[in-house]
Amino acid sequence: MVENRPFLNILTHLLLIVGVAVVAFPVYLAFIASTHGADAFSRGLAPMLPGPHMIDNYARMLTNGLSSAGAPPVWMMLINSTIMALTIAIGKIAISIISAYAIVYFKFPFRLLAFWMIFITLMLPVEVRIMPTFKVVADLGMLNSYAGLTIPLIASATATFLFRQFFLTIPDELMEAARVDGAGPMKFFRDILLPLSRTNIAALFVILFIYGWVQYLWPLLVTTDTGYYTIVMGIKRLAASADTDPYWNLVMAAVMLAMLPPVLVILLMQRLFVKGLVETEK
Repeated sequence: MVENRPFLNILTHLLLIVGVAVVAFPVYLAFIASTHGADAFSRGLAPMLPGPHMIDNYARMLTNGLSSAGAPPVWMMLINSTIMALTIAIGKIAISIISAYAIVYFKFPFRLLAFWMIFITLMLPVEVRIMPTFKVVADLGMLNSYAGLTIPLIASATATFLFRQFFLTIPDELMEAARVDGAGPMKFFRDILLPLSRTNIAALFVILFIYGWVQYLWPLLVTTDTGYYTIVMGIKRLAASADTDPYWNLVMAAVMLAMLPPVLVILLMQRLFVKGLVETEK
């Protein structure tokens, strides 16, 4: 039952406004800091209004970066992070939906055991198996490469589980009708299952893109060449250097630029993302 009382509506909106303010205020401070010069923060009082150096700060970080911090220009790190996030998201979805399709629609020995073996890997994230994974990647010569950045993170037990649960909700009559119409396994997968999974794929893509975008520990291990630095690694280097040289305005400019691709993905896929989380199109 949904109660429609004016007092509850006002209280709900007040809570929402307070929540948005708490979340958005640090982002606002970061944006304000990115528009001032370095000396604006040496007075002990943080400015609350935008300054006159916004274009200079953003242009400097995009084109030149801070060589003293050992980080390349931000545009290069943004490209590396985009490649890494896209490869991880698309790879995870492709592998997961195929494995879930095999587990649900194909009968083979130890099918259930195969699923639970995949599911158990949820308890073994990269942080737990990081040394053997690094050894394998190093032996295969994939250090300082996009393959080394992405392949060890590309399998996902969570996505396989979600697709399996979704496929189990599809009526068997749909598969039988497709079989009567002459559709083989590939045609059934391509023409029926994939369109039905569209919103689920979109929701997972947003989540997995952000997962790949914010990776820090694994890129830190497998890359020593600055040409493969991701934006999260770059921000960490900039922040460490800012303790000695006061250029937090430039660090905040890099932070704001790093936020743009994930925010753009969420805005473009917002409708499908919400739809994929709350309903299906069966």
